[in-house]
Amino acid sequence: MIKLNNYSRRKFLQSAAMSLGGFELALMGLGNKSLDNIIPSYSGNTSDNARTLAASIKQIDAGVLNVGYAEAGPADGPVVILLHGWPYDIYSFADVAPILADKGFRVIIPFLRGYGTTRFLSDKTLRNGQQSALAFDVIHLMDALKIKQAVIGGFDWGARTANIVAALWPERVKAMVSVSGYLIGNQAAGKAPLPPAAELQWWYQYYFSTERGAAGYKQYTHDFAKLIWQLASPQWKFDDATFDRSAASLNNPDQVAIVVHNYRWRLGLADGEKMYDEYEKKLATGPLITVPTITIEGDANGAPHPDAKVYAKKFSGKYTHKLLTGGVGHNPPQEAPKAFADAIIEVAGY
Repeated sequence: MIKLNNYSRRKFLQSAAMSLGGFELALMGLGNKSLDNIIPSYSGNTSDNARTLAASIKQIDAGVLNVGYAEAGPADGPVVILLHGWPYDIYSFADVAPILADKGFRVIIPFLRGYGTTRFLSDKTLRNGQQSALAFDVIHLMDALKIKQAVIGGFDWGARTANIVAALWPERVKAMVSVSGYLIGNQAAGKAPLPPAAELQWWYQYYFSTERGAAGYKQYTHDFAKLIWQLASPQWKFDDATFDRSAASLNNPDQVAIVVHNYRWRLGLADGEKMYDEYEKKLATGPLITVPTITIEGDANGAPHPDAKVYAKKFSGKYTHKLLTGGVGHNPPQEAPKAFADAIIEVAGY
């Protein structure tokens, strides 16, 4: 079972925030300080690797955040930073971390903004989900931990963030593993219509563009997340304990605001912050990624994703693509942890 302290109080405050202006007030972090002590506790039906990961969680101020992150492996080992996506969390890497730690890597797995124990330091900070803001979070975390360079791996939002860090700060990235390849986007491209079948796959993006969608995601966050897991990985037979372990991270008070802003920003329906404008201009050009890279795709990925042939030329350094067979979906670190860990080990040696 996963328990949350003050759960009823959190739900009451979230409901009050919604009635006072909903999404707009959530973006400004109304009442966030009063929610800082909501920390999940894990017991019972939890795998040994997940329990070990939970026990390793630390907190550090980095940029606009107090970041919650798990750590494994020797403190003086070469660093690997692993980035999860939506609606997942650090437990996607629970079975990857010990493999890498045993190989001598220092493994850092942060909760993204809006997840788990990561919190904004100020109630006044915009709850911004735009792509460059998440990339800056990684750089700020590396600076706070005094990490000059790391291998970075990720999937979903985490893969996009890894791509951006590698594109904008290649000197900070030794190598990269990216699920579904090159995912850097821009608002202009987001406004262009897709064929109907492709648009259908992005149904939730359009749902989030409405106030009904924001309210629906707030009310049914866990049900929504489970549906996404099922659609994105149709052959992955995860159990309730596995889902519930990660779903606890979605109880973060900024979850709804960050997710809704992320998808509205992609469509040009929400503004970002001016401090990121110059970086978004660079990203809008579709910059090449020069660091050594392995891209991964599951043969049963049910989420929207580009064809590997389309993005191969975006990687100008040493490059390999791997197709994982056997019904692997959108979350390879959790569905095929050894294959994902092997890719990290391989690319680290390039």
